[in-house]
Amino acid sequence: QVQLVESGGGLVQPGGSLRLSCAASGSIWMINTMHWHRRAPGKQRELVATITSVGVTNYLDSVKDRFTISRDNAKNTVYLQMNSLKIEDTAVYYCRVVAGKYSYWGQGTQVTVSS
Repeated sequence: QVQLVESGGGLVQPGGSLRLSCAASGSIWMINTMHWHRRAPGKQRELVATITSVGVTNYLDSVKDRFTISRDNAKNTVYLQMNSLKIEDTAVYYCRVVAGKYSYWGQGTQVTVSS
């Protein structure tokens, strides 16, 4: 009923950029916070960035000044602009949308940073 579709992942060289998108559709109401998580091979999932309903943002320390989370409320879409990518940013990135009492997850998109 509710679906989050992610796009924008891919293969880039260190120092490159990618922009991830996550669009929510279906019967979704009262969207509050929107988040990006990632899971690298052999690592625990970690929270990368958060944006609140009023646009307040928070970031994992290791991505501050390189990543920017934003949202378009009219499109129910959250974005993650990733600049100056590092090899250690390689992971599957997942969006998460909190709406009412529910939390919805995207399917994940692979980001590979390799020289």
